[in-house]
Amino acid sequence: MAISKTTYDLSIFLLLLLTISSSPFLISATNSSTTTYNVLSFGAKPDGLTDSTEGFLSAWAAACASESVAVICVPRGRFLLRSLAFKGECRSPKIGFKIDGTLVAPADYRVLRENDKWISFEGVSHVSVVGGRLDARGAALWACKLAAAGGANCPGGATTLSFTNSKDIKIIGLMSLNSQMFHIVINACSNVQIQGVKVIADGNSPNTDGIHVQLSTNVVIKGSTVKTGDDCISVGPGTKNLWIEHVACGPGHGISIGSLGGELVEAGVQNVTVKNASFTGTQNGLRIKAWAKPSSGFVKGVQFEDVTMRNVQNPIIIDQNYCPHNIDCPSQVSGIKISDVVYQGIRGTSATPVAIKFDCSAANPCTGIKLQDVNLNCLNQAAESSCTNVNGKAFGIVQPNGCL
Repeated sequence: MAISKTTYDLSIFLLLLLTISSSPFLISATNSSTTTYNVLSFGAKPDGLTDSTEGFLSAWAAACASESVAVICVPRGRFLLRSLAFKGECRSPKIGFKIDGTLVAPADYRVLRENDKWISFEGVSHVSVVGGRLDARGAALWACKLAAAGGANCPGGATTLSFTNSKDIKIIGLMSLNSQMFHIVINACSNVQIQGVKVIADGNSPNTDGIHVQLSTNVVIKGSTVKTGDDCISVGPGTKNLWIEHVACGPGHGISIGSLGGELVEAGVQNVTVKNASFTGTQNGLRIKAWAKPSSGFVKGVQFEDVTMRNVQNPIIIDQNYCPHNIDCPSQVSGIKISDVVYQGIRGTSATPVAIKFDCSAANPCTGIKLQDVNLNCLNQAAESSCTNVNGKAFGIVQPNGCL
């Protein structure tokens, strides 16, 4: 008997929903029955013009109330959505969004003016988002912000996709286009896998961080590509056990831990690993940044390994005097304590002479900084390193040398 493509695709999705990931903290397979919910059955229209917000919320309500594993199917086409929040707690043991189409935000960014999130999940568990495209159509808002007077009359913009206070989450094979603000935010979550994601926005788009993680534990980001106008991946306070592997960044501002020290009392960042990453034409490569003012925060246990730089302005940088645009800088001393940071197997080209820069706090010098097998060259002149208030060691061949 022939098997239809739709049935085959759904079977593959269910296998993915139930079994994907070798990470021990993620979801394992169960023998639960499965119920599917097609958003078309709840009034959603794939014409890109009809508001399908209520149809999606109704499909979620039905899936959430189900006692079986639930799959919400979004077929091909363009679905226009206003701001919407999918909220738990749900009776269904697992819910998956299988997206074959494109979700599009309103063309007029003022429709979302009062919302800082476009598509959000709040207080959910065992939820997967697989495939599809999210098109936030943020270009008009970027133009507003970049216009004269700093875009003072423009709204801040909405994050495209966010998970808050959630656990056991998967985002697989998703494409996020032209976000108004951050593309994907993981906030106060645990056990999250992001894999095979593509983020695309103009290199001049403001505040369009690709993936932002904060106040979260056990997060894995693998096999993803980020092209945007701000940090490709940004790591906020309270992040613990973050694994980033096989990520390509550029354009963008690199992978940044921080900015930290914005608050006097702030949770620390610990156990962050970045492996097999590449940066092409980015403003920064591997960056830790903190405001120059008192704070209880810290960074410790960071491993940067096997990273390639191609024409990167600041390949390796710790900046504890962070102040973008040099406007209203605090001009104090950073209280963030940075320790046990390893740079191993970092290679490639710097677009500026200073390829390694450690500008640490006078009150809290960086400690336990290790450079091992680093080879960074400047395109037009000899590469340099710069160290201020840093203690550490160099191992093997380190170019440029003379810093630690």
